[in-house]
Amino acid sequence: MTMKKEWVEFIAILNREVVPALGCTEPVTAALAAARAVEALGTKPQSLVVQVSGNLLKNGMGVGVPGTGMTGLDIAAAVGALGGKSELQLEVLRDLTPEIVEEAKQFMAAGHVKVELAKTEELLFAKAIVEADGHTATCTIARTHTAIVEVTKDNEVIESTPLIEEDASDDAWPLSVAAIYEFAKETDFNDISFILEAARLNESIAAEGLEHDFGLKVGRSMDEDIALGLRSDDITSFATRLAAAASDARMDGIMQPVMSNSGSGNQGITATIPVTAFARRLDKSEEEMARALILSHLTSIHLKHHLGRLSALCGAILAATGSGCGIIMLLGGGLEEVERTIKNMVGTIAGMICDGAKTSCALKVASSVEAAISSALLAMKGTSVPGSDGIVDDDIEICIKNLGRLGSAGMSETDKVILDIMVNK
Repeated sequence: MTMKKEWVEFIAILNREVVPALGCTEPVTAALAAARAVEALGTKPQSLVVQVSGNLLKNGMGVGVPGTGMTGLDIAAAVGALGGKSELQLEVLRDLTPEIVEEAKQFMAAGHVKVELAKTEELLFAKAIVEADGHTATCTIARTHTAIVEVTKDNEVIESTPLIEEDASDDAWPLSVAAIYEFAKETDFNDISFILEAARLNESIAAEGLEHDFGLKVGRSMDEDIALGLRSDDITSFATRLAAAASDARMDGIMQPVMSNSGSGNQGITATIPVTAFARRLDKSEEEMARALILSHLTSIHLKHHLGRLSALCGAILAATGSGCGIIMLLGGGLEEVERTIKNMVGTIAGMICDGAKTSCALKVASSVEAAISSALLAMKGTSVPGSDGIVDDDIEICIKNLGRLGSAGMSETDKVILDIMVNK
């Protein structure tokens, strides 16, 4: 099959949005800003201030920071400043040592680290300001988790990049459900086999989550329920507990990267694991699994595009919708069944809120995966929520836009209330 022009763009989108990430991407953004600011400063900082948007604060307050055994943006920024490497991007904390972590804890204990709410309209924003011996350096990240838009030293701009255009205007957006399905089905396997790395990374973290006590132990607990006869060991249960276990480990700050999707590790896990679980239990080939993963990941990216990077809507439901579509492909369904699956998901858990990244995300991942599998199995029987119901629409692209509108415009007040509740505890 010859490579279509838009397929080249699809592969570029996947390479941009499906990347390894070590630690939850919001605290890691603070760490990355701090690391780059210190590199610009050229010496160890004596003080560090990180200014972040409300949404970034929400997602960084309660999640484990890899290698530290602690939660919060302050420790993330401190270890980023003292031991991060900005060229590693979302794996900025990869080379942390116990000595760096100890130094960061002392740096915080001495009162040298401050996290502040930034005055900004940007949903995703982090600015690190470091000082030493009368010199100051800053690094500002905005719109996406690795988009460094400005680096300064002593008020002189040494690096500047325009803001990434993130408006959801559809003229330039190449993805649609039909186009994604055709690409996943028809493109040359060699052009998409790279997606199997997502399976390798995320299955590895799921195995760790089942093996050890991380977070709320959602996945591990499901394993125990099977042994007690409270759950059955069917494919649905297998997919759900693996995804939950990976999220358990991820949210507790495991020192191991996951393959992320649209700037989120949990979304990467949720778009990957249910598909690989079905592929393994159904004895599918690597190629069949890769095609289903491509369908899942691109569908997740497509849904996320209409929502925006950070919102009051839980991203796991979008990624689970993607995995539901991938599962359809593994079950032998076609485009019609894929569209039914999306409608069924929009008709069930469309309003699940995001109240920050934390251990209970594993519960949301589990709920989303179970709903996605139910949606897919119903779709395979020819059942879907009719377009006359609620926010669902017969036109699949309008249906997706409705979901995006609910989460962005519709839930902006919800977002403020969630943040207010969290900050004022």
